Amino acid sequence: MATMSNGTTTNEMPYAKPVERSRWDAFRLSIYNPSTNEVLGRTCSSWGALLVFYSIFYVVLAAFFAICMKGMLNTIDEKVPYFTQGSSLIGSSPGLGFRPISPDVEKEGSLIWYQAKNASNVKTWTDRITTFLEPYKKANSGGATNQPCDYSNPPSANKVCTMPMDQWQMCQERNGYGYNRSAPCVFVKLNKIYGWVPEYYNDTNDLPKEMPESLKTFISTRAARERNTVWVSCEGENSADKENIGKIRMYPTMGIPGYYFPYLNQEGYLSPVVAIWMERPTPNVLINVECRAWAKNINYRRHNTLREGSVHFELMID
Repeated sequence: MATMSNGTTTNEMPYAKPVERSRWDAFRLSIYNPSTNEVLGRTCSSWGALLVFYSIFYVVLAAFFAICMKGMLNTIDEKVPYFTQGSSLIGSSPGLGFRPISPDVEKEGSLIWYQAKNASNVKTWTDRITTFLEPYKKANSGGATNQPCDYSNPPSANKVCTMPMDQWQMCQERNGYGYNRSAPCVFVKLNKIYGWVPEYYNDTNDLPKEMPESLKTFISTRAARERNTVWVSCEGENSADKENIGKIRMYPTMGIPGYYFPYLNQEGYLSPVVAIWMERPTPNVLINVECRAWAKNINYRRHNTLREGSVHFELMID
């Protein structure tokens, strides 16, 4: 007991200096303290209560997450996107792409530049085309969902149309895609948009003024049912480019037939392709080429960084 200044006594213990412990003792006691039976600063009952609490917490959290996921997955169709066309980021106007792409895209961008007499250089480009066309080749070899099509033989239910690669003439692998003859082929593909149906330019009296005359002439020679086509034109961007690019041929036709549409996420569906053969482009000259798709519901914008309805590439043959 301690005596106060007024003569009373108290049961309070006088201040005692804390016991000094070594670092090892302090560490050992933090792991297990025999005087209090604490492990890592908690008694067994405290650890048990904590374990029960977090077990219940995470079980409830997992159940809540599973319910949310189940509800969300019930609103998703495996084949039909939730947002399509105008309500999606892709939009309702398909774009164009081209192959082959340079092995060094960051440096050369959209430039196709090769040496026609350099076999290894030519092989670099033709191998890239072969790799790109491999899925189309496999589909033509007899896929379960693939079939040959034409305007009188559209795809049957649950089937998709193959690409008639045997009609590509110079743009076939056995011909080296024309690269070793300084007459290269470039493959233009129309990007897929779910549910998109083309609005065709099938009336020869209602063709756009800016459409190339060669394409207008070609359309006028087609039968009525063959005009249900997304037309494709390729030409030099400027007057000098148009002169240097020379004659261009397209296989199997100057566009993509309507029986390839719509894309509905069918098994085995591949983006339709048009083979572009440049018969005799001027060597040692950079040629700017633009290919454009023609349909009433394909937007067109010619811009270096943001193109719509067209694709740009450069060609240079040494």
